[in-house]
Amino acid sequence: MRTAFQRDRDRIIHCKAFRRLKHKTQVFIAPAGDHYVTRLTHTLEVAQIARTISRALNLNEDLTEAMALGHDLGHTPFGHIGEDVLNQLYPEGFRHNEQSLRVVDILENDGLGLNLTQEVREGILNHSKSGEEILGQGWGHAPTLEAEVVKISDSVAYLNHDIDDAIRAGLISDEDLPASVMATLGSSRSQRINTLVCDIIAESWAATGEERQDREKPQITMSPRVLAAANDLRQFLWQRVYEVSSVGEAERAKETVSSLYHYFLANGDQLPAEYGWRRDPLERQVVDYIASMTDRYATEMLQTVGIKL
Repeated sequence: MRTAFQRDRDRIIHCKAFRRLKHKTQVFIAPAGDHYVTRLTHTLEVAQIARTISRALNLNEDLTEAMALGHDLGHTPFGHIGEDVLNQLYPEGFRHNEQSLRVVDILENDGLGLNLTQEVREGILNHSKSGEEILGQGWGHAPTLEAEVVKISDSVAYLNHDIDDAIRAGLISDEDLPASVMATLGSSRSQRINTLVCDIIAESWAATGEERQDREKPQITMSPRVLAAANDLRQFLWQRVYEVSSVGEAERAKETVSSLYHYFLANGDQLPAEYGWRRDPLERQVVDYIASMTDRYATEMLQTVGIKL
C-alpha cells in the first residue's frame, strides 16, 4: 500500500507543471548545447541527493522526495530573471516558492489542486533561501528535518551542476576554481558531492536519534570547514557565472516577461479561460499564466501577440 507521501510524489510527477520544467531555464538562457541543466534535471538531482541524506539519517524518504520533486513547480520562464521581473511588476510581489504552493493547491488539476499533505506543502513553501549564504543568518528554518534536507540538497545540487554548465559555456575552466575550495571539497563533481553529502550526514547524525544527543534539537548542518568551502564556492559562482552569464539573453528575457505582463494586463480577454474562471484579479491571472510558461512558449507567445523587441 502506498503511503500518503508516495501518493503526493506520484501526483507531483504526473502534473502538468512538473512536465514543463524540462523546458525551463536553470541558469543559462537559450544555450546552444543539449546538455545544459534544466529546471527538471536540477529537480531530479535535488531529489536524489535529498533522498540519500534522508536514508542515511533514518528520516522519511518518501516525504523528502515528494518535497524535492515539487519545490520548483512555480518557477517562471528564464529562471530567477523571470522571477525578479514579476516580483518588480506585480504589486503583491512574486516568489517562486509561494507560486509553487499555489500550483499544487489551486492551479493544477483544473483548479482542484493536487490535495497534498500538509507536510509536503510546508516543505515546498519553505525551501527558498532568499539569496542567503548556505546556513547563513537569513537561511531560515523549515518545519521538518526532511524539509531542511531538501533545502540544503538544493544548494549541493546547484553548486556542482552550475560549475559544469559554466565550463561548458566557456565562462570558467577547471583551473579557475578556487584552489582552497577544491582542496577541501574535491577536484571533480562526484568528489565534491560526496564530500558535501557525507559531511552533512556526519554533522546531522543527531537527527537519527541514535547518538550525539548533545544538541537541544537535531539540525541538518555542515562542519565549519566544509561549510566555509561551500560558501566560498557559492561566492565564486556569483561573481564569475551568475552575474555575467548570457548578458544579452538575460536582457531579452527581462523584456519578454515585462512585455507579456503589460500586454495581457491590457488584453485580459486574450488569457486562456482556465486562468479566469476563479475570478481572481486580472493581475493575479496574468502572473499565474506567465509563471506557467516555459522559456520557449514565452518567446513564441511574444511573436504570437505581435510584440517585437
